[in-house]
Amino acid sequence: MKGLLYYGTNDIRYSETVPEPEIKNPNDVKIKVSYCGICGTDLKEFTYSGGPVFFPKQGTKDKISGYELPLCPGHEFSGTVVEVGSGVTSVKPGDRVAVEATSHCSDRSRYKDTVAQDLGLCMACQSGSPNCCASLSFCGLGGASGGFAEYVVYGEDHMVKLPDSIPDDIGALVEPISVAWHAVERARFQPGQTALVLGGGPIGLATILALQGHHAGKIVCSEPALIRRQFAKELGAEVFDPSTCDDANAVLKAMVPENEGFHAAFDCSGVPQTFTTSIVATGPSGIAVNVAVWGDHPIGFMPMSLTYQEKYATGSMCYTVKDFQEVVKALEDGLISLDKARKMITGKVHLKDGVEKGFKQLIEHKENNVKILVTPNEVS
Repeated sequence: MKGLLYYGTNDIRYSETVPEPEIKNPNDVKIKVSYCGICGTDLKEFTYSGGPVFFPKQGTKDKISGYELPLCPGHEFSGTVVEVGSGVTSVKPGDRVAVEATSHCSDRSRYKDTVAQDLGLCMACQSGSPNCCASLSFCGLGGASGGFAEYVVYGEDHMVKLPDSIPDDIGALVEPISVAWHAVERARFQPGQTALVLGGGPIGLATILALQGHHAGKIVCSEPALIRRQFAKELGAEVFDPSTCDDANAVLKAMVPENEGFHAAFDCSGVPQTFTTSIVATGPSGIAVNVAVWGDHPIGFMPMSLTYQEKYATGSMCYTVKDFQEVVKALEDGLISLDKARKMITGKVHLKDGVEKGFKQLIEHKENNVKILVTPNEVS
């Protein structure tokens, strides 16, 4: 089949001889890919000089699947079911789906030929938090070959059906919006509450949509780049340029004087300044959620910025199937506008152009792009 194969840093190649995945287990589902979004994680795998982050390094194997490179990347995808294993009951050929892409302890049973089966469940998986699995992987990042290809085979329990009202391109956005949805859930967010989104990149914009799906009150997006502020404004957030004043934290808090700060703040940038702001700009008992993926290095932190007003700081790790289901329901019910969601899509490219017009376009012209979708079919 056609696909993009990841061999390592700065080495993704288009191929028309990628082995087509096959149904091997009773709970396997084979999907014909419609669209797959290029994620910031994909870009990091492509450019990170230290080698793969989630993908197994050359000469090693994925802890869940036992697979080795090269593999097809791509974990933000939608498609149509074309074949199912003998035990599958929740989807059938012809169903359109979004795929919840995590791979965790319970997925090992699908890979009896390549990975040991006597490892048991880690504590996170035992406690019902597979998104925090000690061996966490993803379809398209080592757990299985992913959505930058014509076909994907993955487990039934990762399939979330799409209603007729949600087109395939929006279906590929369910994954990034689910990242944001999980973060909003981690904030224990209540209808009418106020929220600060730090960063107007893809996940920051998805967080605006997820907050709207939770009936948020005032949403402010703090972002220094003009074009990203414009994107955030088009999605319905108030916008703020932190580079225009000496004390951005004070100005942000003053935007919600009735609460002495925001009920919740979401750091979608991952730099020390935004982490600090996510805490300082919340009001008493406010919740700061780190959504960004950081490098492996420490930063300075003032513990009393939490203690004085009994604030909370927490993290949010990817998503669960429940998040996918709730995002699909919010899109179906109009709590998240399809038109606003589509504004995140700034390009669609054919699979054969995925590296040059997709990956490199996002790396070299990220100021003009939010989400580029790759399709193995004709671009519409």
